Amino acid sequence: MSAADTTTPAKVPPPRQAPPPALPEAPRRRRTSGAGAVPWALLAPCLLILALVMGYPLVRLVTLSFQKFGQSQLWGFQPAESVGFDNFGKVLGDSEFWTVVVRTIVFAGGSVVFTMVLGMLIALLLQRVSGWVKTLINIALVASWGMPIIVATTVFKWLFDSDYGVFNALLSKLPGVDMIGHNWFASGPQGLAVIMLLVVWGAVPFVVITLSAGLTQVPSELEEAARLDGAGAWGVFRYVTLPILKPIIVMLTTLSVIWDMGVFPQVFVMRGGHPEAEFQLLTTYSYDRAFVVNDYAQGSAIALLTVLLLLGVVAVYMRQMLQIGEVE
Repeated sequence: MSAADTTTPAKVPPPRQAPPPALPEAPRRRRTSGAGAVPWALLAPCLLILALVMGYPLVRLVTLSFQKFGQSQLWGFQPAESVGFDNFGKVLGDSEFWTVVVRTIVFAGGSVVFTMVLGMLIALLLQRVSGWVKTLINIALVASWGMPIIVATTVFKWLFDSDYGVFNALLSKLPGVDMIGHNWFASGPQGLAVIMLLVVWGAVPFVVITLSAGLTQVPSELEEAARLDGAGAWGVFRYVTLPILKPIIVMLTTLSVIWDMGVFPQVFVMRGGHPEAEFQLLTTYSYDRAFVVNDYAQGSAIALLTVLLLLGVVAVYMRQMLQIGEVE
């Protein structure tokens, strides 16, 4: 055996593989100069309509609130005079204004609470009834929702009439109850309770339809898992259904607050066009100041303060929605 046979052969390193050929770069899409203007061009008609319908009245409202403007200025006998913040000082210094503000907040808060609670109960009920019953209820809801406000107010005015009202006759059939001839509008709280019932009756259909659509997005697997963990009906609703519906509930609550703070035709028609002091809300109070007392400047100031109050509600809504977005 030779020395060459006993020598261990040297290890040869493996050949280097050539790198794969680089893929050709996709051609970059060049942005045309007019691409950014297309969305604005599509929104232009809507923005123009909003500017004409809402922009000019809002600017005029702000202008009037800083002027002295009455009948003499309306008919052109005297020029409008700038008075700065005098109108706001008079309004904010009037105790009647703050009474109306508190009354409006209580009225709107009660209407929103009853609307949301009743709407949620009906929406949950619709998930547990048969198909034809659900269809009938939806038809009734849409019919009540589509009824004009003036018609609905007239119907409620007849239902609660002191002489011919159906509601008094039904209550009088209860043992020990005699409501024949009872005037629900003799006092402000009772009359506003009737108007609140009218507002709730007109607002519940929208809430029910929206919440019913939201309930279809609740996964049944999560509800079944909660039941297997020992949660009852309230536990499933609180820890499964309610968190999923929270964005919808926040949206509906905010819209309801804005709508109920702006209630006008229900009060105006129910009181025959002349709401008494106990029935005044911010909308009717501003109307009376402008068109009954003929002080258009103070009426504009009250309306502008109402707008600022509603902007505070919108700010709270935006904050809630941003917090929900951060959690998700």
